[in-house]
Amino acid sequence: METILASPIENVASNIRKIREYKGYTQDYLAAKLKISQNAYSKLELGYSKLTVDRLFKISGILGLEAKLLISLDEHDLIKHIAENNSLA
Repeated sequence: METILASPIENVASNIRKIREYKGYTQDYLAAKLKISQNAYSKLELGYSKLTVDRLFKISGILGLEAKLLISLDEHDLIKHIAENNSLA
């Protein structure tokens, strides 16, 4: 069961990292917004700590996108979606 979940969980963590980097946010910035240490935040991105649904929604809010996009899209489609929406603004 763990191997089945590993890929989707890694995909979400990777999406969070890619969007954070795309937006120019540091781990320190997101950690401060979440009221956790940078080390604790880093563990979320690396998949060493479990990402709760509550924290997923908080992160998606900070990043300015819907949580379902972090879950459902691969990182390339997610970056494309963000770039297209930013160009429309």
